[in-house]
Amino acid sequence: MDLSTIKAYIPELQKCSRVAQVFKGFSYDGKYFLYEDGGEQPRYVLRTSRLSQLEQKRLEYEMVSHVYGLGVRTSEPVAFGSIDALDICYMVLGYVKGEDAADCLPSLTDSEQVQVGIQAGRELKLMHELAAPPMDSWHDRRLFKHNRYLEKYRECGIKLKDEAIILAFIEDNKGLMKDRPNRFQHDDFHPSNLIVHNRQYAGVIDFNRFDWGDPYHDFLKIAYFSREVSIPFCRGQIQGYFNGDVPESFWSLYALYSAIIIFPSITWTLQVVPEQIESMLARIQVVLDDHHNFNTVIPGWYK
Repeated sequence: MDLSTIKAYIPELQKCSRVAQVFKGFSYDGKYFLYEDGGEQPRYVLRTSRLSQLEQKRLEYEMVSHVYGLGVRTSEPVAFGSIDALDICYMVLGYVKGEDAADCLPSLTDSEQVQVGIQAGRELKLMHELAAPPMDSWHDRRLFKHNRYLEKYRECGIKLKDEAIILAFIEDNKGLMKDRPNRFQHDDFHPSNLIVHNRQYAGVIDFNRFDWGDPYHDFLKIAYFSREVSIPFCRGQIQGYFNGDVPESFWSLYALYSAIIIFPSITWTLQVVPEQIESMLARIQVVLDDHHNFNTVIPGWYK
């Protein structure tokens, strides 16, 4: 989308003088950085989607607004609308200054990585204050998803050698999900969606996968993505979230969610980025090794 088109339809962006499309990430949204005169940093982020996603994206924008209203460090909501002539809906968000945490965490000292993690954990805890609207229990919804994903996995052509061990662990522990709270979930909380500025935590972005359910479910990306970027950050995130007092029940659910996501991780990778299936299978093996094939719930890297 060129700048003249943007200005013609979105009045909040009249002062912008330059636009740059962003291709990073797995989202199907169009994403653009917008700059004002003389600015070296973007002023806004424009995200566009097909008009058929209008209501879904309206909900996403509203959630960003709610989270921002809590005081969470994230993109400031600026505008939301639709452009029938272009068959798109859009949201305009303030740009969070800084670098992708996945890129810069390894260059920080261990102590700095821990501190970024602590701040991230505290911000995640703040987001989880948002209670869900009335809905079915988390246990029933998550178990339904698990069974549906398991069927797809069994049809995908890949069979894990430790499949029986994983399924047995899930079966033995699925009852832990009963009576868990329904809260806001970012659902993609890991360093690639976190921002670091001046070697400190600066904010969280990308809410397009938000959901509702057990807040502990938001930690499973540690096992698959954050852990390979920075173990000090992961330790810090957990410590910051629980203010240093991690309950035993957390680890049992953390292990359960790390196990239950294995099968949809395979089918999602095959569907979206099939060229990365070997990388995903390697991540799964790391999770199994961290938990000694789920004989332990606290991963080895945390100890």
